[in-house]
Amino acid sequence: MQATSIDSSAREAGDVRLDGDVLRKSSMSFADLRALPLVEVEAVFACRKSGVRRHRFAGPLLVDVARLAQPTFNVTKRKDRLRFLLSILGRDGHHAVCSWGEIDPEFAGVAAVLGTRMDGLDLDDQGPHLVVPGDRCGGRHISAVTEIRIWSDDQLWSR
Repeated sequence: MQATSIDSSAREAGDVRLDGDVLRKSSMSFADLRALPLVEVEAVFACRKSGVRRHRFAGPLLVDVARLAQPTFNVTKRKDRLRFLLSILGRDGHHAVCSWGEIDPEFAGVAAVLGTRMDGLDLDDQGPHLVVPGDRCGGRHISAVTEIRIWSDDQLWSR
């Protein structure tokens, strides 16, 4: 795969673009995210520099947001979903990957959320945060999420 530059500066706080191998490319506002069923998760960040920090995040499940984009997997083949990856980008350029099987309740069912609230406070000014409970040191905690790209791994194996 060839490296590409990432431009995440053009988006407003709270707007999240859904793109990739999907039928419904779109952009979601903070209000759109809040209209989805919200869950609350605790995240424990154990970092070398700042020590242990605990936060409570509330927001929609990442899998619920991703489903709205209608990924192009074959819905009649249950395991076809396992070929799909989600690359999540923050406004500062930080990005990380989750697998569909990791967040799908029929497989690993990790309650990854796009947090719209942290410790009871709205994140409107910052934008939504990706939180993956259980990640050590918040490695995939992404502030100000601007884009979620959903893609199959086909291109990884086509060489």
